[in-house]
Amino acid sequence: MLKWALIFAVVAVIAGALGFGGIAGAAAGVAKLLFIVAVVGFLLFVALGVFAGKKLTGR
Repeated sequence: MLKWALIFAVVAVIAGALGFGGIAGAAAGVAKLLFIVAVVGFLLFVALGVFAGKKLTGR
């Protein structure tokens, strides 16, 4: 998902440099959304891993 966020960010930068403001804004919005979803998913899986690890090891 971070790969797609990076792709949309690059598209936004290129579109902005070429003067396509609407496309640049839309691509930047999609990039932000994908980045936030990826970070939340990462934190969720880290928390689940910590709690599952504690349950399995009994600590």
